[in-house]
Amino acid sequence: MQSLTVGRELKSIRQSRGLTLDELSELTGVSKPMLGQIERGQSSPTINTLWKIATGLKAPLSSLLREREGRFVTVSPSECISEENSAMRAYTLFQFDPIRSFEAFVIEFDEGCIHRSDAHAENVEETVFVISGTLDVTANEHTETLSEGQAARFRADTPHVYANPYGEPCRIYNTIFY
Repeated sequence: MQSLTVGRELKSIRQSRGLTLDELSELTGVSKPMLGQIERGQSSPTINTLWKIATGLKAPLSSLLREREGRFVTVSPSECISEENSAMRAYTLFQFDPIRSFEAFVIEFDEGCIHRSDAHAENVEETVFVISGTLDVTANEHTETLSEGQAARFRADTPHVYANPYGEPCRIYNTIFY
């Protein structure tokens, strides 16, 4: 992940809202020193830290990874965000755009990976489409096992879990609707 891009976008959002680092820290639960390091490009935040910041700002995660788009966009997975000791890797496909109100990722889960995601903002919805492998998705106290070619949609404004206890990697297409 390009920490300078994240830092530049975070600082831009913070300043456009007239927030100090102290105020941003209160909103997000992320320490002021960590926020300063992110803004200066001295730290590459984890996906959980990015989610805390995005949730505190009531902004989509990809608004921190924003690149400007044209009228026709062809994309390849980019901006890798790794988590769970690199056992989970999220690649940005479509960054958040306020007109479309969604963002999309390709996410890979190694065998044995369990990723716990904090609740997103109210009324946020996620879809998961399994490209390959098998994945257990738990949301709203319900667990569903999804295999290749299956999809699920759920409210993501409560904590949710992605688990791959199976003997092979899993790859999904994930869309978050705001």
